[in-house]
Amino acid sequence: MKNFVYSIPTKVYFGKGQLDNLGAELSSYGKNVLLTYGGGSIKKNGVYDKIMEQIRKYDLNVFELSGIDPNPRITSVKEGARICKENNVDVVLAAGGGSTIDCSKFICANAADDVEDPWDYFIGKAKVTKALPLVSILTLSATGSEMDCGGVLTNIETREKLGSGNPILRPKASFLDPTITYSVSKYQTACGTADIFSHICEVYFNLGSDFYMLRRFMEGMFKTLVKYGPIAVEEPENYEARANLMWTSSWAINDFIKCGDGIPWSCHPIEHELSAFYDITHGLGLAILTPRWMEYCLNEKTVDTYVEFGTNVFDIDPYLDKFEIAKKAIARTYDFLFNQLKLTDTLTKVGIKEEDFEKMAENACRNGGAIDGFVRLEKDDVVNILKMCK
Repeated sequence: MKNFVYSIPTKVYFGKGQLDNLGAELSSYGKNVLLTYGGGSIKKNGVYDKIMEQIRKYDLNVFELSGIDPNPRITSVKEGARICKENNVDVVLAAGGGSTIDCSKFICANAADDVEDPWDYFIGKAKVTKALPLVSILTLSATGSEMDCGGVLTNIETREKLGSGNPILRPKASFLDPTITYSVSKYQTACGTADIFSHICEVYFNLGSDFYMLRRFMEGMFKTLVKYGPIAVEEPENYEARANLMWTSSWAINDFIKCGDGIPWSCHPIEHELSAFYDITHGLGLAILTPRWMEYCLNEKTVDTYVEFGTNVFDIDPYLDKFEIAKKAIARTYDFLFNQLKLTDTLTKVGIKEEDFEKMAENACRNGGAIDGFVRLEKDDVVNILKMCK
């Protein structure tokens, strides 16, 4: 168990009607606001109008960057930073899901420094050293970007999807009103739930963890997703379900469950290649990969983690043979993702071709020639997992 320093300086406004506090929060940083959002759903669900009401009430100046893609492009960062610099923007307001918030973090960074190409943050040529303050309004429970300090961006020209981060990029404040997510489609709700599930898996399935309390906390989050994910899919205006998913989303990736451990993730670097090559929904890619990865990594050394997972999350009989428990746990994960959440279960069904597996696997292992996570995965291992997903 390592020593650690834990600090989350994000102020969270959680619950119905919290956007009434938006203007006061924004005005504490200055007068000029850049509003970032995606395809315009915030204009359909009323969030845009509420934002503008607060902007007018506090006499703020607003500039807009719309059209941020679900797999956000580095080109949007460049455009957002340009707007900020030309208009002396004081604070960035990101209204959307993880894609919009991720993109906005690096807009904040690039607007505050002299880095010419923000892609340099992702390929190690530049470091984030300062940033404009960021405030977020969460519209989709999935990535947890509303409370974390990292982001993932796509470079279409190089067909790369990479992550980067810095503690100063963590949002200063985030508005989490579960009623805003009522209009999220069944498909996106299911994908978001799968994304949250994968975030917890990446930490839980880690042989180096010996923090009993955190493992029980993670199991509680798993059980929350298993209970409320399908309810939110079928009953989109179920406040209890939406609220539980939203809060679990934040705590799955705000560094609390890591507690200082630099844990290499496994499924995410593989999925980033699926999204970079085919632009599929991140949560769907993770759903397809996760149970196959679990199946591939099961062995004598790792089986006890599966037993812990199966008995504590899915209430599987602890007196069964440990490999039987492990296989039942994997089967229950399949059932949750593909039968209860009703997500597509193979790569072939979403148009991903086997001819790209070798290149995607090579890219996924670009750092050190392997993914050194729960089980060390070299290029051939990644190819094998992708083939299991066909």
